[in-house]
Amino acid sequence: MVFSSTIFIFIYLPIALMLYYITPFKWRNLVLLIENLVFYGWGEPVYVFLMLASVAVDYFLALMIERSHNKGEKGKKWLIISIIINIGLLVLFKYLTFICDTLNALFSLNIALKMNIVMPIGISFYTFQKMSYVIDVYRNDCKAQHSFTAFGTYVSLFPQLIAGPIVKYRDVAEQMETRNTSVDKFSDGVCVFIVGLCKKVLLANSIGILWDTLYNSGNLSVLGAWLAVAAFTFQIYFDFSGYSDMAIGLGKMLGFEFKENFDYPYISKSATEFWRRWHISLSTWFREYVYIPLGGNRKGKLRWYINILIVWAATGLWHGASWNFIAWGLFYAFWLIIEKLFLLKHLEKGRILPHIYAILIAMLGWALFACNSLSEGLTLIGSMFGIGVSALASQSDIFYLVSYMPLFVILIIASSPLVKNAFLCIPEKSRNVLTLILCLFGLILCTASIISSGYNPFLYFRF
Repeated sequence: MVFSSTIFIFIYLPIALMLYYITPFKWRNLVLLIENLVFYGWGEPVYVFLMLASVAVDYFLALMIERSHNKGEKGKKWLIISIIINIGLLVLFKYLTFICDTLNALFSLNIALKMNIVMPIGISFYTFQKMSYVIDVYRNDCKAQHSFTAFGTYVSLFPQLIAGPIVKYRDVAEQMETRNTSVDKFSDGVCVFIVGLCKKVLLANSIGILWDTLYNSGNLSVLGAWLAVAAFTFQIYFDFSGYSDMAIGLGKMLGFEFKENFDYPYISKSATEFWRRWHISLSTWFREYVYIPLGGNRKGKLRWYINILIVWAATGLWHGASWNFIAWGLFYAFWLIIEKLFLLKHLEKGRILPHIYAILIAMLGWALFACNSLSEGLTLIGSMFGIGVSALASQSDIFYLVSYMPLFVILIIASSPLVKNAFLCIPEKSRNVLTLILCLFGLILCTASIISSGYNPFLYFRF
């Protein structure tokens, strides 16, 4: 079940909210836990048991760590067990096939898996949430949750279960015990949800058709390659930021406050700034739980650069079990190191050129990211620069450029804070009325689009 579907918007969500609000507060976590499991089990009922089992393991291990602290011990062995189990599950369900294929290719082996392993939706997200919780308990950054229902609710919370943002337990610990709900907060959540829905359905889906068309067309011209990558650049942003907005809006409807996951990344002036604005919860997770424990920048320049390479190789691998994702992570590691060495100080002084530089870096990265393999990604990048192409432009590419130009203009404006800043200049009373009108109109348009179009992919499901 996805947020941008009629069954979720008009059936699951109204029923879930009604049951949630008619339930006394002390039982709401239990009701919410059941609703979370129904949501997750809608498409993959068997993996509900896997998630519950992994939740039970980390719930127990966190309590063991807390008990060790009370005895004056660190409880490191329980932390290690938790990390091994969580990484082990990721390896089994997400990376085992990739590892076997790589070993077969490198050493001419013939390792064959005898079972068909299907990756559970959202396992990358909820595994990182559980790991951050156990690590924080070990560090004394938060107390262990003694209620299995509350902890299970935190891990399986349906707004952010399958696609984030990655919510650290310490950020919502108090909200698991008590959370404020009000008409204003609920209505604000509805508006944020509809904005995210519009991003996903009206913008991401619309430009995603162009990416799919060009990518599957075969041999691309130079113009066609740039159009394809530009289309994916906007598709993945509005797809994922739209889904994050929907998650934040749903959280508000339930009384939760989640941190923002995107902050207009395409207005960045460097790769460094881009990753302060893109998928903020993921980059924050890797910084706090991998980069800093490795030593960060505190152990000399060589170790600093090695740490960056490790973190970004891991970031790429987190996104998918394929060499193109690893190459994508190392691509960003290279540019981040270059910026730290000498480039960043010059970029910060510029105005227009740094923005062009940052968006070019992002587009080249997305060319690697979007394709099914590293070879396809490199071929696409080559096509962007005239390598292996038969023409600079084709008639169909020119047709696509002209046809999609109005949408590209809308996407450029929508990916900047211009609309938000202009909206905030409107007097509050008028703004409230306009918000209501736009939300209703947006919901109607999205519903019509979902019903009339069979094209409604969600890119981050594969992660």
